[in-house]
Amino acid sequence: MDAAQIGQVRRFNRTVTERVGVLHDHYLGLDRPVGEARLLWEIGGQGQDVRRLRERLGLDSGYVSRLLRSLEADGLVTVEPQPGDRRVRTVRLTEAGRAEHAVLDGRSDELAGSLLAPLNTAQRARLVAAMAEVDRLLTATTVTLDVVDPGHPDARLCLRSYVTEMRERFETGFDPARSLLPDAGGLRAPDGLFLVARLHGEPVACAGLKLPPGTAEIKRMWVAPHARRLGLGRRLLAELEARAVGHGRGVLRLDTNKVLGDAIALYRSYGFEEVPAFNDEPYAHHWFEKRIGGARGSGGARDRAPSGRPAKRSLS
Repeated sequence: MDAAQIGQVRRFNRTVTERVGVLHDHYLGLDRPVGEARLLWEIGGQGQDVRRLRERLGLDSGYVSRLLRSLEADGLVTVEPQPGDRRVRTVRLTEAGRAEHAVLDGRSDELAGSLLAPLNTAQRARLVAAMAEVDRLLTATTVTLDVVDPGHPDARLCLRSYVTEMRERFETGFDPARSLLPDAGGLRAPDGLFLVARLHGEPVACAGLKLPPGTAEIKRMWVAPHARRLGLGRRLLAELEARAVGHGRGVLRLDTNKVLGDAIALYRSYGFEEVPAFNDEPYAHHWFEKRIGGARGSGGARDRAPSGRPAKRSLS
């Protein structure tokens, strides 16, 4: 890690915490610190599942419980167990909580305006654009990648979303029963694995890795539309490549449909090269390979691929 980059990040953090007032016990002039104020704002008008709220803010359960007790004591929120499962708690704003939420919202707008006011028009545009980029990149750092069973609820949600999008985008529609991986059984150990990416606890991307002898093949790669500017496609590829190398594979493959132009561009930029067809995937038009783990020379999977077919790629 570059020491100069570390130093710049620390200077940025100090500047931001000073300018937005998080060092004060009375955030935005309210009679509470920033932790309580932020939690109050996140609860909002609809109420929130406490567990999801905790995941959204990346806070441990003990700290969130202390914040909620303080807000309850001030008459700003109520916390109640759900009738069907008392382990699940829902927090809602009271009338007093909604009034303070409105004040908090207005003062937050005033603070944002005070940061922009000293700047000219061009400087404001630069600052707002830079903030958007920082927000996007910092959000990307909160995404987690985990190996899960394809039958896990988060995996199933991603796979359903994948199928829905492919049906909408492919010229011929998409029937998973016709694809080469109809039941995802090849994505369980020891034959493979399945990755799910989560943002604030919400599944937002997935990818599978098949591990036939000698090669590895990427299947069912998908990223939710709202998470597609976070670099998750490249991150999934890097993780799958590392795991394929860890399993002793020297070739990484994928096939794809011709309409997935952004995915094709990603694969090429990541080092995949188009090759003749190596399977009979009915929805693929392009096939790609990448030599990994220091693999060299000829006589590998590319040379053994059947001829006379256009190349395909993984349905991302």
